[in-house]
Amino acid sequence: MAIDYQKLKNWPFDDVHQTYTERDSALYALSVGFGVDPLDTRALKFTYGPEMTVAPTMAAVLGFPGQWMRNPESGIDYVKVVHGEQRVTLMRPLPAAATIIGRTRVQSIVDKGEGKGAQVLMSRDVIDASNGEVLARVEQLNFCRGDGGFTARGQPHDAPLPAPSAVPETQADIDCDLPVRAEGALLYRLNGDVNPLHVDPATARAAGFERPVLHGLATYGVAGHAILRAVCSYEATRLRMLYARFSSPAFPGETIRVEIWRQSGTALRFRARSVERDVVVLNNGEAEITEA
Repeated sequence: MAIDYQKLKNWPFDDVHQTYTERDSALYALSVGFGVDPLDTRALKFTYGPEMTVAPTMAAVLGFPGQWMRNPESGIDYVKVVHGEQRVTLMRPLPAAATIIGRTRVQSIVDKGEGKGAQVLMSRDVIDASNGEVLARVEQLNFCRGDGGFTARGQPHDAPLPAPSAVPETQADIDCDLPVRAEGALLYRLNGDVNPLHVDPATARAAGFERPVLHGLATYGVAGHAILRAVCSYEATRLRMLYARFSSPAFPGETIRVEIWRQSGTALRFRARSVERDVVVLNNGEAEITEA
């Protein structure tokens, strides 16, 4: 099959109802590096305590609609799909425990040409089921390799998406190093992503990796953690938006260095690299924060 623009734009996503607890919030925080330093009391509230605080990037794992692109009716060759970019925008602080509704739609489909692929941008609202308020908007851009060229068959497509800006070429204003636990991928999979690529050595080798790779959204969560730590004094409500492009896998046990540039009082640019391999794992990063 091939991509049918109208079918994808009108894909019948069911609302996802999800109840999470303080235990789930703590597990997410642990899986993206909170608590690695047990003496850092500023980070303790993300994993423990009467005033439990939720890491803002946890919105990325709430209300997920599942692997709908596996459905042959989508016209997408799922084995060639690559998670390209991620953005989370926070409207309100995430409660430590709640029932939420995840409401997803396909926002944009861009034909990159025959032999190249297509970009499919999904947007998901994370809604507080108790009052109907939108807590966060989650945008995920997938690159569907080999699925381009559908406009040549008479299908429409959406306007090209703006290319992300490069990070500055100057020395970063702030570097924040965070270690990834050796068992980090085993922890992170408990947030709902059970792809064996991240935990099974045989599957990783078959995919061309020497060992299991860290989930991309785990690396993204580490970057959000670094910005909270280095810029926001661990005040979760100050992080309003986080965007990044995935450029290379990270591995459990590595140290992630997040290089941060201040653009203004509320705008940041960043990238993240593996210290041990000197490889950029997240690029073109943007963050919006509130003033202290």
